[in-house]
Amino acid sequence: MSLQSALSLDVGPEAVSQVRACCSARYNLALLAFFGFFLLYALRVNLSVALVDMVEPNASLAKNTTFHVCPEHSSTINVPRNTTGKKYPWDADTQGWILGSFFYGYIITQIPGGYLASKIGGKLLLGFGIFGTSVFTLLTPLAADLGVGYLIAVRVLEGLGEGVTFPAMHSMWSSWAPPLERSKLLSISYAGAQMGTVVSLPLSGLICYYMNWVYVFYLFGTLGVLWFFFWMWLVSNKPETHKRISHAEREYILSSLKDQLSTQKSVPWRPILTSIPVWAIVVAHFSYNWTFYTLLTLLPTYMKEILRFNAEENGFLSALPYFGCWLCIILSGQIADHLRETQSFSTVYVRKCFTLIGMIGPAMFLVAAGFIGCNYELAVAFVTISTTLGGFCTSGYSINHLDIAPSYAGILLGITNSFATIPGMVGPVIAKVLTHNNTVGEWQTVFYIAASINVFGAIFFALFASGEVQDWAVSSYHFHRN
Repeated sequence: MSLQSALSLDVGPEAVSQVRACCSARYNLALLAFFGFFLLYALRVNLSVALVDMVEPNASLAKNTTFHVCPEHSSTINVPRNTTGKKYPWDADTQGWILGSFFYGYIITQIPGGYLASKIGGKLLLGFGIFGTSVFTLLTPLAADLGVGYLIAVRVLEGLGEGVTFPAMHSMWSSWAPPLERSKLLSISYAGAQMGTVVSLPLSGLICYYMNWVYVFYLFGTLGVLWFFFWMWLVSNKPETHKRISHAEREYILSSLKDQLSTQKSVPWRPILTSIPVWAIVVAHFSYNWTFYTLLTLLPTYMKEILRFNAEENGFLSALPYFGCWLCIILSGQIADHLRETQSFSTVYVRKCFTLIGMIGPAMFLVAAGFIGCNYELAVAFVTISTTLGGFCTSGYSINHLDIAPSYAGILLGITNSFATIPGMVGPVIAKVLTHNNTVGEWQTVFYIAASINVFGAIFFALFASGEVQDWAVSSYHFHRN
């Protein structure tokens, strides 16, 4: 941080010189959150890979016929495939409901999670949210064996647990993240979600191929339970209550946030719900998630049915786009704060530019991916570039809640993520309905829809977003510019 920036936050140069990033309490929080969201997304997406192996061959086709345009992709695997995993006769519609059921629970706890986090802190909510999801993941094989209704019920319960996690984390960062470090800290913590996807997809594919799909759920469920104990031991809701934070760091964080936090006990619901900047985030979040969830849940199916990769290759290639996204999230967080701190770019300018890049770029490459035929390398490259560019949104609309209303960031994220969960509920179902025959033309339609929604959301955010703390978000109604 520059001396000028430090003085503008009423923190002296002596304090800043002692407030290092390495081993600091705020960056330790970011690292623990990284592993938490790593497991959160591993628990969420492993079913996408395992489901391919859980379904009886050709069960997803029902009465329809798949018209294979592309020849089967050659494999170098010489190890015999394990075939001990139980298979279920679930057709395409059933699979769509199984994949989408998670979000029916997920949407319910978004706003309550944000509200509770603002009252009791995010530590317990985030911890028990991941713990509960881990326990139900361990029960997934039993539920599948009992019947599809039980499996859907377990996935709904997992969604209930995960629904509180993002609002809880946003609420914690409202007390922990200095304004000029928000992009860095939040990008580190939320990048865990992408890395969880990167590791979970190929590892789940390997487990399914060489072992049995049930171990996919046992492995990640167990790791989630172990993480819970470290989180409860090492984390505190606020700097004031942290036992191992240095005095200099505590004062630095509290001083940097003193004009941005509200002391109001009641939530200003009416101003929140009538705020145009809030609705700009809602529209952007909804639009981005339509593409994100469509690919997250159905990319393994696209790799298998259209590009015809086997299970092991499927897992690795499905994970490649999210590795690119993880890199982009980390780098864009550093770049965003650099532009705001040393280049004097306004917060709103950075948020809008990063959102436009992170939504229009992916839309272009996603549409292109539907028109390259059986060029395997180009298809994987386009999908990877599309998902990678989406990483810019983490330093765009994704943390804009903290810019406009730090004290209510958890509640705002609960609101925006409630709308943004709808694509996860209906997107996979619609995509499955549109791709009954798994033809290239059907998948082009899926990509067109996702790209169009993405572009609309980017333009809406660019027109109506704000980078300033809103007057209703501070008790003194002091209008503060970042």
